[in-house]
Amino acid sequence: MRVLKFGGSSVGTPDRIKNVISILKDYSAQEIEYCVVFSAFQGVTDELISVSEKAVTNNSSYFNDFSKLRKRHLDCIKELIPVRESQSIKNYVLSLFEELKDILQSVYLLKELTNKTHDQIVSCGERLSCSIISVALNSEGLKCDFLDAREVVLTDNNFKNAKINLKKTYSNIKEHFEKNKNVQIITGFIGKDKNGSTTTIGRGGSDLTASIFGAALKAKVIEIWTDVDGILTADPRKVPNAFSVKAVTFEEAMELSHFGAKVIYPPTIQPALEKKIRIVIKNTFNPGFKGTLILEKEKEVPFNVKGISSIDDVSLITVSGSGMIGVPGIASRLFNCLAQKKISIILITQASSEHSICFAVLPQYGSIAKETIEEEFKYEIKDRIINKVKLENELSIIAVVGEDLKRTHGVSGKVVESLGKNGINIVAIAQGSSELNISLVINKKNLRKGLNVLHDSVFLSNKLALNLFLVGPGLVGKELIKRLDERKKYSEEELNVKYKLVGLANSKKMIIDEEGIELDNWERKLGKSKVKSDIKKYIDKIINLNLPNNILVDCTGNETVVPHYPELLKSSISIVTPNKIANTKDYKFYLNLRREAKKSNSVFRYGTNVGAALPIIRTLKDLIASGDEIIKIEGVLSGTLSYLFNEFKDTKDFSDIILNAKVNGYTEPDPRDDLNGLDVARKLLILVREAGIKMELSDIDIKNLIPKSMQKHKTINDFLKNIKSIDKHYHALKLEAKKEDKVLCYIAKYEKGVAKVGIEYINKSHPFFELKGNDNIVAFTTQNYNEKPLVIKGPGAGAGFTASGVFADILRVSNYLG
Repeated sequence: MRVLKFGGSSVGTPDRIKNVISILKDYSAQEIEYCVVFSAFQGVTDELISVSEKAVTNNSSYFNDFSKLRKRHLDCIKELIPVRESQSIKNYVLSLFEELKDILQSVYLLKELTNKTHDQIVSCGERLSCSIISVALNSEGLKCDFLDAREVVLTDNNFKNAKINLKKTYSNIKEHFEKNKNVQIITGFIGKDKNGSTTTIGRGGSDLTASIFGAALKAKVIEIWTDVDGILTADPRKVPNAFSVKAVTFEEAMELSHFGAKVIYPPTIQPALEKKIRIVIKNTFNPGFKGTLILEKEKEVPFNVKGISSIDDVSLITVSGSGMIGVPGIASRLFNCLAQKKISIILITQASSEHSICFAVLPQYGSIAKETIEEEFKYEIKDRIINKVKLENELSIIAVVGEDLKRTHGVSGKVVESLGKNGINIVAIAQGSSELNISLVINKKNLRKGLNVLHDSVFLSNKLALNLFLVGPGLVGKELIKRLDERKKYSEEELNVKYKLVGLANSKKMIIDEEGIELDNWERKLGKSKVKSDIKKYIDKIINLNLPNNILVDCTGNETVVPHYPELLKSSISIVTPNKIANTKDYKFYLNLRREAKKSNSVFRYGTNVGAALPIIRTLKDLIASGDEIIKIEGVLSGTLSYLFNEFKDTKDFSDIILNAKVNGYTEPDPRDDLNGLDVARKLLILVREAGIKMELSDIDIKNLIPKSMQKHKTINDFLKNIKSIDKHYHALKLEAKKEDKVLCYIAKYEKGVAKVGIEYINKSHPFFELKGNDNIVAFTTQNYNEKPLVIKGPGAGAGFTASGVFADILRVSNYLG
């Protein structure tokens, strides 16, 4: 015997009922013995409650709602049952609505709605649905009988939440099934007391009905048919990556339900639990899916983490004080006074020193609980033995649920670490001795983020989902998006990193899409955006979205985003940038960025600030971390200037080389931005600071490559018109170097507290002599690399090369977050 139960969403429309009939036909074809419990049609119970509440308040509009309900059920008969077979059920439904009409009219006139009357009204939902469905099944050739559960389910007279007399009910059910061999179509949710009055059995009543029938009939399995694929690892409305669990224990199901999982209500499975009957949660709209099995724990089956659930809104109360230490009866008084006010406690945690107890309650009881405790301990508070009671609101509880959780290595650490890396502070934490769950109290605004972070950490630990926000889709930004698109499949399959481009902004427009911006269609989407670019609003939106694993990528070449870096890092949003400005502002700002990142567990990555994708900054950091001491830093840090002086080794004029470089895109739009040496000085400053040395940009001696006579030209056109006048100066420099068998090289250097950038003459023994094209080169002389410096050499410029370095930094952030 199988007991099947279909909820309201499964029978919400005639088409859905036809789908259920198809499922039952399949069971009959397989000669499976079963009975079926049905809820009221979707929304009907709520509508009946609403109608009765309107009637008791003398709101005459209740009759319109009543008429709509009647029409809905009559229309359902028309859809499901042939006309020649529909008259008797139509008469039954009309008579039931007449009965309901009379009850509502009495409520309306007397302005009184007792719990007993309430149960009589709402019971109509199941009586209507089951009677109609049973006739529809018979019309399809499935022999079945309508069983009004009031005939067999005996309860007390605690109307609205009646307790079932299990012994008598089990006996009644067995007797009924011995006499009736057809498939029974059973009303869920309702019963009757010893006087014959209709009762309802509370929240989750139809599940409880199914559980009771299963226990009475010693069913092989109880199937709860709903609108989802079983029990999911989390609420899919909050965690899009949630997936179905194959099996959970009864205890896990009860824990998940207590903490907000809506698939099943804990008390309903108690009869099945006592009789060791398995329960399956199945999807009416995906009947082929196996669903989730709820069963007793079996030793040979490994049960670890099964789900992450939440209570969205709680208040936390803390009682503390030195007078609590070692004093017997404090906890007893505390919880007794709350019990007297019928305040239920959701979570409790106590310091081992006994100095404090904190517990969570539903928010509507927060203030009442605080006042009750203060009244109970008023003398202790007056004498300062106990501190003033602390009440915190706007909190949520997340529960990580699973058998043997305590004995599963690393889960607690992973939970705390993953929240911390996303800037989510844990207000309180509790783990029961049952080993079934770790409960965490966090700020309510972080609930969605916390659920996603924990879900990915616990269930998808081999996959990390990144949310990327890009500012500046120019040369480097465009290349980065291209790289993201090209490497997407590789990143997911080989690196287990899944990323979405959620935000995009240039100087004119911006767009944010939580679902992700298509990487091969971003230009069109940004172009169609009607939202004007506003970096402050863009940053605020990123922070307020509060998504997990956020990275802002700043590919601008200006200061637009830089002032917002501290705020982003403080909000646990990591930053990746090739933009040098933040690291070359005043030293106080430089240090503050690192402090905010460390404090908020966010990451600030800028490996492309010097040498594009070359591992210059990373190598320097590794040297410092190993305890090595930097003696000298020397480098050619500009791909543009490297190209200019490498080309100048031949007979070409320096002005022609500059003009050719500009045409080929090797220089900035205004070549003077390369020639003034400021960019090289910024890069040197970053390296010096990374070596742990305090320095400002103004401390660096910068030799401008533009002769003073040419610095008077204010516009780029004037400068380019007169650029030939620099050739005489540079030919003279080259001749002077040649006399000494040397070449010209624009070098950045730090040694003994002095930093400078400018032209130097270098000979063949110098490591920079053989430099080609636009290559960068850096030499670190350290205690360990004293006689022969550590040299890093390679391409140090170009949008594609820089973008590859930015992409690598994004992956390094993902390694930290994951």
